[in-house]
Amino acid sequence: MRYKDKVVVVTGGSKGIGFGCVRAFVEEGGSDVVFCARNAEDGQAVAAHLNTHGPGRAHFVQCDVSKVDDVRTLIDETVGKFGRLDCLINNAGWHPDHKPIDDFSVQDFRHLLDLNLVSIFAACKFALPHLRKVKGNIINMSSLVGAIGQLHATTYVATKGAITALTKALAVDEAEYEVRVNAVSPGNVYTPLWQEAIDASDDPAATRASGEAAQLLGRMGTIEEAGRLCLYLAAEATFTTGVDHVLSGGAELGYGRKTRRG
Repeated sequence: MRYKDKVVVVTGGSKGIGFGCVRAFVEEGGSDVVFCARNAEDGQAVAAHLNTHGPGRAHFVQCDVSKVDDVRTLIDETVGKFGRLDCLINNAGWHPDHKPIDDFSVQDFRHLLDLNLVSIFAACKFALPHLRKVKGNIINMSSLVGAIGQLHATTYVATKGAITALTKALAVDEAEYEVRVNAVSPGNVYTPLWQEAIDASDDPAATRASGEAAQLLGRMGTIEEAGRLCLYLAAEATFTTGVDHVLSGGAELGYGRKTRRG
């Protein structure tokens, strides 16, 4: 097992990329994986499913990462139960509906900052005293659009760009303790959120095809690929810190139609 006898915390681990990470660390890493989500029924079902296979173990804790006290409890309960923490994967976050800045309120932005960014700061702050003891690592889930922008997504893009910047700054600080801090920036990865967008579209088939065609490889990424990348960063990329790992299928490369005129 690639990460056996280690303890990992994954936020937002009941579905999407978070679930891909939990599954990779349980099935391929052999770790004890504590993961959180707001919906207890979903989280308990995920843990029960994964624990029928192993070899690692999944442990669910209900947590709303936009609440700092919940984040503190998540870390404290993990260390209290297992006596250590080796890896923190900050995955939880949300993408609001696409709309111009005129239609976002200042409070909308503040709420998203708490959910997407402040939660990561808090989790890192509470986890680092434990990670330093074992020379552990942090993986922050950013986004390709944090670097290249996205139409009608000013608030979301701002939070993701800040996550990447926070990752690099924290990597500088924590090098003293040999704690590695990296980011992963997915492009189009097929998740339940993507399926919701497809289902809500006037032309679901065209929406799915457009999502696939945005990548040089002609398809979206998978949650399994995201999970395996995070496992590699935790278990094997021992000389890698402060790096934003783009998981995009080449979506950012080449020229494309940019103008909205005509």
